[in-house]
Amino acid sequence: MSTFQRARTWLTAHPLALDAALAAGVLLAMVAGSFVDPHADHGDKWGARTPGALSIALMVPAAAVLVARRRAPMAVLAATCALTVAELVTGDPRAPVAMSAVIALYTVASTTDRPTTWRVGLLTMTVLTGTAMLAGPLPWYAQENIGIFAWTGMAATAGDAVRSRRAFVHAIRERAERAERTREEEARRRVAEERLRIARDLHDVVAHHIALVNVQAGVAAHVMDKRPDQAKEALAHVREASRSALGELRATVGLLRQSGDPEAPTEPAPGLVRLDELVGTFHSAGLAVEVVRADEGVSLPAAVDLVAYRVIQEALTNVHKHAGEAAKAEVSVVRVGPNVEITVLDNGTGQPATHDENEAGGGHGLLGMRERVAALGGTLTTGPRYGGGFRVHAILPLKTRTDAAETVRP
Repeated sequence: MSTFQRARTWLTAHPLALDAALAAGVLLAMVAGSFVDPHADHGDKWGARTPGALSIALMVPAAAVLVARRRAPMAVLAATCALTVAELVTGDPRAPVAMSAVIALYTVASTTDRPTTWRVGLLTMTVLTGTAMLAGPLPWYAQENIGIFAWTGMAATAGDAVRSRRAFVHAIRERAERAERTREEEARRRVAEERLRIARDLHDVVAHHIALVNVQAGVAAHVMDKRPDQAKEALAHVREASRSALGELRATVGLLRQSGDPEAPTEPAPGLVRLDELVGTFHSAGLAVEVVRADEGVSLPAAVDLVAYRVIQEALTNVHKHAGEAAKAEVSVVRVGPNVEITVLDNGTGQPATHDENEAGGGHGLLGMRERVAALGGTLTTGPRYGGGFRVHAILPLKTRTDAAETVRP
């Protein structure tokens, strides 16, 4: 950093020192200007003159009060105008004490609003120019009198321009900061939504496969001694379920990898095309599931397809865990107008109340299903059936909110 830049930085951090330096510069300029005679008899050249003692005495306080121009701009303007009027009336020859009033008027214009600048500027121009024309030794049309009018007008205009530029820069900076805060909030919201989505996927995968593993492991332990062939088959199902769980966990957790990682998931998200495979895993675990589909020829959006699969998976997992050993489940997938309706019923031979307890007691199964469906703009209703059993009914719109937004977007 150069010496000039260091000095500028220091003066910016110490405005009182800057104002003191400005006051000293203005005093030096006024004193130097008071020795110049623009009316000397030397053709087109200026001459020299000796200012009066009263003019020198008025210059010192006129420059000194500029030190307080930031703290009390109106009071400083009033003081410099009073000293300038006194010099205009008594000075012979005149000294440029009006220079201090010009600086004070610029300060007022740069720190107040435009209406105040207009009122104060016009009043200052009128008082100083009128006094210069009506009092003193010079004729009213002298160039010094016209100069006072011009300099005060330029001071008010320049101060107003500087104030407008500062307000414009401040507005741009504030808008940029607000936009940055909005971007950060949006990024945090998207991160939270992504974490919630991944947590739901993990829950669905773990709850489904671990429940199957638990049941098959129990079967294997029960028949190990008497029917080893059936125990071996149960262990094979355990192995297959654990392999499927590991594969889905790897794919789900793989979403957290960076885009350049070589092990990023390549399998598509599960959908109703894998419904038979899902039902087969429950058949292997001893749960009788009947599937009825009336959605032939309907191509579901990827988001709807995934939610439909997860709703059926979670509902059947709850049936398998809570409805008892002799439970049966019915799954229907039906296209109704612009929606696809998913219904999962069970006969509830076990303990149907556990479904409600799972939801009311803080479980994530039904809550996760409800949030998935609500994210698509659909509805989910769950509850016990008359005479025993449980019912899960989801209505999923084929046109999601995101698709609708993209459709109306020009």
